Amino acid sequence: QVQLVESGGGLVQPGGSLRLSCAASGSTFSINRMAWYRQAPGKERELVAAITSGGSTNYAESVKGRFTISRDNANNTVYLQMNSLKPEDTAVYYCNVLRLLRIYWGQGTQVTVSS
Repeated sequence: QVQLVESGGGLVQPGGSLRLSCAASGSTFSINRMAWYRQAPGKERELVAAITSGGSTNYAESVKGRFTISRDNANNTVYLQMNSLKPEDTAVYYCNVLRLLRIYWGQGTQVTVSS
């Protein structure tokens, strides 16, 4: 089992920045892909960014150039640096981990972009 604890959400003005963190604990060996998803009210959950154990990344088109995903393998932590935030980035952000063909989800952290 893998437990995920997210932090770093909050309220920020348009154009501002936030950094999300997700720490994995439990059976963390053989974690492959770590990712961030988000879900806005009335919308489906969507992939924001993902990173493999080798460091390969992919991003949703809507966040390219603004968001950066990174991971600390030694501490089993994944980060999402979000810059130039827009109101449409408002959503609950979820950490997602793939380990040995099983997917694990964090509890979610709210990000609100508003003036």
